[in-house]
Amino acid sequence: MTEASTDSAGIKLGMWLFLYTEIMLFGGLFVLYAAYYTTYTSDFITGGQGLDLLMGAFNTIILLVSSFTVAASITAIRRRARGAALGFVGASMALGVQFLVNKYFEWGHKFDVGIYPGSDTLIDMGHGLNIFYGLYYVITGLHGLHIVIGLTLLVISAILIYRGRVHAGRFAFLENAGLYWHLVDLIWIFIFPLFYLIL
Repeated sequence: MTEASTDSAGIKLGMWLFLYTEIMLFGGLFVLYAAYYTTYTSDFITGGQGLDLLMGAFNTIILLVSSFTVAASITAIRRRARGAALGFVGASMALGVQFLVNKYFEWGHKFDVGIYPGSDTLIDMGHGLNIFYGLYYVITGLHGLHIVIGLTLLVISAILIYRGRVHAGRFAFLENAGLYWHLVDLIWIFIFPLFYLIL
């Protein structure tokens, strides 16, 4: 095994360990959600019905497609198709930005009707709905932050591809950026049913 391949394996192992900590973070939040759901089931169902199901579904499709384009970029770079790799990374970034724009309008609508942490409207709704929307803003906000981090990694990947520093013989950074993006997608796959499809 060459020194370069050893370094690549070490970087990948480090990335998997980091992803594990991210899974533990969101896993803890999901357990907290489940605990409160058992106590305030009817309030959580009411809260879920107040969210925009079509927007949530659209964002789910966006992230699923973006996961495909990220994977396609890695395949392209391994096949020495630098232009295609850049195109796929660019598409992934555009989809990620669209997700954030959709989430901005979704949050904005809630703020416009007075449903945000600490608002009088939300306080009047009762303790259960306060907890539901509190978890909604914390979990989706934290997920949005991870989208921003993922977009940053994709931007760096695109720059490295353009400059020829990521290529068929050296693509660990792009691969790790792809792993992180897949994690962001996976987390949303759990968030979507918990908040938008709650029964």
